[in-house]
Amino acid sequence: MRTKKEIESQFASRDDLAKCTSFCLVGIGGAGMAPVARMLKRRGFEVHGTDSSESEETKRLTADGIDVHLGHSGSMVHPGDAVVLSDAIDLGTSPEVAAARIHGCKLFRRSQVLGWMLSDKKTVAVTGTHGKTTTSGLVGAALRAAGLDPTIVIGAFVPDFGGAVIEGEGEWAVIEACEAYDSLRDFDPYHVVLTNFEPDHLDFHGNWEGLKGAMEAFISRMPPEGKLVYFSGDAGAREVAEGLNGKAIPYSANSQLIDDLALPGAHNRLNAEAARVIAGLIGAGNVDAALQHFGGAERRLQVLVDGLITVVDDYAHMPKEIDASIQALRERYPGRRLVIAYQPHLYSRTAECLDGFSASLSAADLLLITDIYPAREAPMPGVSSSRIAEAVTCECHYVPSRHVLPRFAASLVHDGDIVVGMGAGTISEFAPAFILELDRGQSKKRVVVVLGGDSAEREVSLHSGREVSAALASRGYEVTELDVSDALLSGKSLATLTGPSRPDVAFLAVHGTHAEDGAIQGLFELLHIPYTGSHIQASALAMDKDRTKSLLQAHGLPVPQGVLVHRDRPLPPVPSGRVIVKPNAQGSTVGLTFVEDQAALPAAIAKALHYCDEVLVEEWIEGMEISVPVLIDRALPPVEIVPASGRYDFAMKYLPGATEEICPARISPELLAKVQQYALKTHQIMGCCGATRTDMIIKTDGEPVILEINTLPGMTATSLLPKSAKTAGISFEDLCSTIVEDALQKAPH
Repeated sequence: MRTKKEIESQFASRDDLAKCTSFCLVGIGGAGMAPVARMLKRRGFEVHGTDSSESEETKRLTADGIDVHLGHSGSMVHPGDAVVLSDAIDLGTSPEVAAARIHGCKLFRRSQVLGWMLSDKKTVAVTGTHGKTTTSGLVGAALRAAGLDPTIVIGAFVPDFGGAVIEGEGEWAVIEACEAYDSLRDFDPYHVVLTNFEPDHLDFHGNWEGLKGAMEAFISRMPPEGKLVYFSGDAGAREVAEGLNGKAIPYSANSQLIDDLALPGAHNRLNAEAARVIAGLIGAGNVDAALQHFGGAERRLQVLVDGLITVVDDYAHMPKEIDASIQALRERYPGRRLVIAYQPHLYSRTAECLDGFSASLSAADLLLITDIYPAREAPMPGVSSSRIAEAVTCECHYVPSRHVLPRFAASLVHDGDIVVGMGAGTISEFAPAFILELDRGQSKKRVVVVLGGDSAEREVSLHSGREVSAALASRGYEVTELDVSDALLSGKSLATLTGPSRPDVAFLAVHGTHAEDGAIQGLFELLHIPYTGSHIQASALAMDKDRTKSLLQAHGLPVPQGVLVHRDRPLPPVPSGRVIVKPNAQGSTVGLTFVEDQAALPAAIAKALHYCDEVLVEEWIEGMEISVPVLIDRALPPVEIVPASGRYDFAMKYLPGATEEICPARISPELLAKVQQYALKTHQIMGCCGATRTDMIIKTDGEPVILEINTLPGMTATSLLPKSAKTAGISFEDLCSTIVEDALQKAPH
C-alpha cells in the first residue's frame, strides 16, 4: 500500500520529468499504466517495462512495439531511466526500485507522468467513487462527436475508441481521475465531473474528512473559470459542492435524460446526463446521438456472448455498483435467471462492507463466490469470502479457487441464463474462461492415460497404459499419455492438465507405490480432474496389506495369519514352518519370497526391505490361487492362477506363458458364489470404486482366504481383469470405456 510518507519522501517532483527521455514502467500491464506507456511512446520517448505475468494488455503493448519483460528482476532498469511505478508496487521489495537506487534513477508515480503529459491541455477530470470509466468514455465520445478532437485517457479498453487512449490534436483532454492514494494531486483539472462520493480508500486517507479534504484540494486546482459538475442526488457529492457557489453545476435524475442508450441501467442514464452537461458547458452541441450509441468500456457490463447463455464481464466491486449492475441486467434481460460469479476486492474493503456485499449480492438468482483478491494487502484474520456466502439469501456456492470457478459454473448453468463475472481483481479471467468451458461440451471427451511412474512396476505400467490408450482411441476418445512422475521429477510442465484444454478424466494405468497408494490420486484431486479407480483413502488403505487384513478380519472375512516386521525394530515371533514374505506396501508379487526353511527368513526379509520399511511374514497357505475382479458394483468371473513353477511370483505373473490363467476358475457354483461375495464385500468394506481385483487362496478344505485387494489392476495382455471381463462378455475396449464413464459419472463439480 502506498503511504503518504512514501509519496512525500521517495518520489521525485513532477517538474523533474522535463529532463527525462527514457522511461521504465513497473506494472506496465495495469489498466492505468498501459495508457501512459502508449502516450510516452507516441511522444517519442524510449519506453520499456515489466509486469508479473502475461495478460491481454501486455500482449497488446508488445504488439505496439513496447518492450515488456515478464517477471520482476531489476534487469529492465537502465541508467538514466525515469522509473514509473503503479501504486501496487512495494518500494521495499521491488527489484526495480532497488535497481533504480543503484543506478541513481528517479522514481515517479503513474499519476505524475500522466499529469505532466497533459499539462498543456484543458483537462476535464472525471472522478467519484463509482462510474468514472463509463462517464469518461461518454464525455470523450461527446467531445469527439462535436469535432473537438480531444485527448482521452481512460483506465480500461474502450472498443469504440480502439483502446484506452486517444491522442487528439485539440485543446481538450478527458481523463479518469481516481482518488486512491491521492493521485488527484498530480492533475491540473480545468473542469471536474463528480459522479458520486462515498467513503473509500480509507486505508490511505484515514477517514471521511481526510478523503473529502483530498477531493476539495483537487477541485481547488481548477482555474477561476473552471466548474464542478456533480450529481445532486448523492449526499457526498453535494457536501463537496457546498460553498462553491457559481462554480458548481448540478445534474440529477430529474434532468432531461437520454432515451435509448446502448448502455443499460439507470446509473448509465445518469452518466450520460453528466456527459451532456459537461459537453454543453464546453460548447459542444448535438452530442445526443454519440451518447446514445456509445458502447461502453471493457468490463463495464460488457457482453461477451449474447445467445442462449449470455456471458457478461463487469467491474462492479462495491455494494452500490453491484446494485446498479444487477438493476441494469434485470432491465436489459427481464425474466432470465441471473448467475453471478463474484470475487471480493481487498480484505479491508470486504471487512468494511461485509453486510453491504451480502445484501447486494443476494439479488442474484445464483451466486458463486470465490476468494478475496488481496492486491496489495496481507490477509486479515476473520475476513473471508465465506462470510459473505453464509450471509446471502439467494442460492450460493463458495468456490475458494478461482481457477475452478469457470468449470464449476459450467456444470450449473442452463439455457436462458445470464452469467456474469463480477469484481475488480483476477475475476476478469472468469468470463473468457467460462466461454471456453461451454465450448468444451461440444468436443470429444479428453482422456489422459497416466502411465509409467517410479515404482518397481513401472515397466508393467507402460504396457498397461499403451494398451488402454489404443482401446480408448478406438472408442472415439481424444487420448494423450503422460508419465506424471517423470514430468514432475524432470521439471517438465504439467500445463496440459490445466485450463480449457485439460482432460475430462485421467485413466490411472499406474501400479505400485506413488500410484496405488493415494499419491497420484491426491495430485488429481488438487487439479480437480476426475480419475479412474479408488479415491485417496481407499487407495492408501488397500496399499497397506497389514491394515487391509485387520479391517477385513474385523468384518468377519478370512485372512492369513502373520506379523508385521519393521526395519528398525526387533523381529517379532513369526509363524512357524513355511511362510511367505512380502513388502507391506507394494504390488502383489513385488519383492515376494516363498520361504521353505526358517533359515532363509532373514534373507527374504532383507529382500523385501529393499522395497518397503515394513514387511509381512505370513503363513504359507496351500491351495488354488484365484483372483476375483469387481467392476463398479459387479463381481466378475474368478481367474484360476496356475504358475508353471507352482509359485506365483513376479516372473510367473508377467512373463507370457509362464502361468496358466483359467477363466472361469474350476470351482463349484456354490464356491463361485462365495468368492464373488467375498470380493464384492472386500471392495465395499475398503471403500473402493471403479475396478478392483481381490486375490484369494482356496485351501485344500475348500475354504477361501483373502490375501489382498488391488485397486488399480493391470491392463496388459496378460492381466487378469481383462481376461475375466472377456469371459463375462466385456471386450477390452468396452472395459476401458466403462471404467472411464464410471469415473466421469462419479466426479464432483
